[in-house]
Amino acid sequence: MRMIKPAILVLMALPAVTLTAAGKTAEYEPHIDPANFQTTVDNPYFPLVPGTTFKFIEKLGKHVSENEVTVTHDTKVIMGVTCTVVKDVLREKGVLKEDTYDWYAQDKQGNVWYFGEDTKEFLPHGKVNPEGSWEAGVGRNRPGIIMPGNPVPGAPFRQEYGPGHAEDMGQVVAVNESVKVPYASYTGCVRTKEWSLLEPGTDKKWYAKGVGFIKEEAADKSVVTLVSVTQP
Repeated sequence: MRMIKPAILVLMALPAVTLTAAGKTAEYEPHIDPANFQTTVDNPYFPLVPGTTFKFIEKLGKHVSENEVTVTHDTKVIMGVTCTVVKDVLREKGVLKEDTYDWYAQDKQGNVWYFGEDTKEFLPHGKVNPEGSWEAGVGRNRPGIIMPGNPVPGAPFRQEYGPGHAEDMGQVVAVNESVKVPYASYTGCVRTKEWSLLEPGTDKKWYAKGVGFIKEEAADKSVVTLVSVTQP
């Protein structure tokens, strides 16, 4: 599913948020030191415990799809950093529509970084579209932050960076919110605003402490909610 310190440190780590005089974003080149990363992802608002499976329902009008997200025991080394592999499967009426492997890692300041994805979209007539795939460190692709170590309202930050194909942004806009989803009711939630520099509109997402992502209200009016969690 696409998850710092106070705002001034966000700007130091993610300089591309700053606009130049011409109105364009500055070059984005985050400093990635493998020695500054840990092997576990235990950020309270984006914990990834291997063996955990989350199930979500996405509704858009009468259209319903099911999303199953599993934190695997697998790892992948990207830019020298050992990342946790998360499997994300989307089905509609039981038919497989997307199969994705996402790669996350957490630095020692608690920030959860997104290092890319290997995705396949299954189209009619047996066609497979891998267009959304990207990996940090390949070409100009760079990782971004999904969830800050200390989420407080502040400056926007890059969640991913692949010029022309992966340019998602995030911003913490509220904390301590109460949210009810089919699985449970939560307090103390973090709300973010998330958007792509390549598409119009913004999404609202909520993250619960000890669980992670629980709800999304997307720009296209679709709503995603957490319906179950299976723990190892």
